[in-house]
Amino acid sequence: MKFLGRAVVTCLFAACVIAPAAGQERTATKGGFNLASQSGKTILLFRPTVRVGVQSTGGMFEPNADWTDQARKNIDDALAKRQQTLGNKVVAAPVSYGEQAQLVEEYSALFAAVSQSVIQYQFFVGNRLSTKKRDNKADVFEWSLGSGVAALPGAKDADYALFIWNKDAYGSTGRKLLQVAAAFGGVGVTAGEHKGYAGLVDLKTGELLWLNADGAMGGDVREIDGAEKRVGQLLEEFPGSVQPKLASAQP
Repeated sequence: MKFLGRAVVTCLFAACVIAPAAGQERTATKGGFNLASQSGKTILLFRPTVRVGVQSTGGMFEPNADWTDQARKNIDDALAKRQQTLGNKVVAAPVSYGEQAQLVEEYSALFAAVSQSVIQYQFFVGNRLSTKKRDNKADVFEWSLGSGVAALPGAKDADYALFIWNKDAYGSTGRKLLQVAAAFGGVGVTAGEHKGYAGLVDLKTGELLWLNADGAMGGDVREIDGAEKRVGQLLEEFPGSVQPKLASAQP
């Protein structure tokens, strides 16, 4: 019993440490950037990064290949439906192999890391970096992936890159039981993690021009309807978009 007690305490501690800052959907645009509808610009869409799995009792992510494959297909289909509403020419990035494929993977991972940093150190007031305090006070949005993005496959024929990153971890039975037990002790523990980032990047400079990042997204990406909802949330307020905002679309 002592061992079990220690395990529960350890899990509660871990859950508190890694619990995401949920419910903080935020969008930001670089100052001075404006993309009008039908501007003649070309947007290069890289295939979204999709990770789906289970959140263990201790909060660890355990990938599920079948869920990931289904979610990837659903998101690809939902994006295809949405492309006509984005206001500008959107082309899929060419299929790449070898070093080019690795480069795409590395920049997709970098985009996710930068997006997480934006959430942690700019969107959340209490976590602001000392080097970013002035930027936040002046409402400056200055983040970059670096000029190396110009080497990405298809970049020379486009103006901007659209990166999309998703991670869904559905709470296991053990995690849900822990959540209930923790609630009795007055400790908040989340069961499930649903993050999504969409960002528009200048393919000449690498500057992040627009970001929509949410640590608690809606829609079950394993289902067609859920994936369409997720893509709609990710691309809400997309620059130059001709689609109505989701909130205003509701009766």
